[in-house]
Amino acid sequence: MKVLIAGAGRLGTQIAQVLSAARNDVTLVERDEDRLAELDGMAQVRLLAGDASEPGLLARAGTRTADVLIAATGRDEDNLVIGLLAKRRFGVARVAARVNDAENAWLFDLRWGVDVAVPAATPLVSLIEEATGATDTVALLRLSKAGVAVIETAITAESRAAGRPLGEIDLPAGTVVATVVRDGRPTVPGPEVELRPGDEVLLVSHEATEQEIHAAFQ
Repeated sequence: MKVLIAGAGRLGTQIAQVLSAARNDVTLVERDEDRLAELDGMAQVRLLAGDASEPGLLARAGTRTADVLIAATGRDEDNLVIGLLAKRRFGVARVAARVNDAENAWLFDLRWGVDVAVPAATPLVSLIEEATGATDTVALLRLSKAGVAVIETAITAESRAAGRPLGEIDLPAGTVVATVVRDGRPTVPGPEVELRPGDEVLLVSHEATEQEIHAAFQ
């Protein structure tokens, strides 16, 4: 699957990493060149500098042959313009757009070329599932068919787990930490890894509920 992602913030970067790891053809567009420099060397992802709300940039990014476009910038107006261009001018079959401000949610529909409107608070795995229309895009998503849940929790300054190593977290039975995403990059979840505000923890469990996971970390 050929995927174009507009916006290399934390969300766009995480989506790019997951989809590229699943062997999709991923292009990540970002107008902040300093941000792109931070991501230089990102494995299996094509990085492109420019404003995705400009038709010329979208053309250079290969939008005309993309299967999916995900507008994940932090500005709703940009996401709407990108979605409209992708659908109307380039004929992208599936367009997903992030809704940053809930009051703008009513705009995100087919009138603006948006097939899937994704609220900002949507968990990463659910977002990818909704955006791509494929529940088996990544191996983690297929776990649900075997009765295994993938649960994501974000660490904030107020979280009880902030500043503590993973080895000290009392996890519910049948639960393991799959990865800790920090600054848009997944890290190996060893017991010595100290959790920091801004980290996103991805866990796999066949017993625990989201509430139990929340209680352990928050």
